[in-house]
Amino acid sequence: MDDRRRRFETQALPHLDAAYNLARWLTRSSAEADDVVQDAMLRAFRAFDTFRGSDVKPWLLAIVRNCYLTKLRDRRTKLDMPLPEAESEYGNAFVVANADPETIVAAAAIGAPIGTVMSRLARARALLKDKWLEHTQGGSDGLP
Repeated sequence: MDDRRRRFETQALPHLDAAYNLARWLTRSSAEADDVVQDAMLRAFRAFDTFRGSDVKPWLLAIVRNCYLTKLRDRRTKLDMPLPEAESEYGNAFVVANADPETIVAAAAIGAPIGTVMSRLARARALLKDKWLEHTQGGSDGLP
């Protein structure tokens, strides 16, 4: 076993539980946390020669956080892909980056562009809010 590997195992591996706990807290999924920690430990090992300092834990946890953010960014980038059903019917209709999976499925189900679905949902939420405020403020609008 080479010196670099021995030093990495001695200094970084004791913090593996802390790395997993952070990844589990960030991802809210044990399977995703495993993936993030595996990626982070590989990146940490590859960059271990560049580590300067006495405490590996903050450095390792920063790598875990960055791996999670990279995974999150990659997932959002995939959502920017065009919807095949909408593309053929509506031209070049792209998914909005902050659209949630339920909105994407609703758009595909009704055959409308994602922007249309999102604006309809926003309008419906505003109407619901107005009705709720009227009801809670004692207005008589037919709601029980």
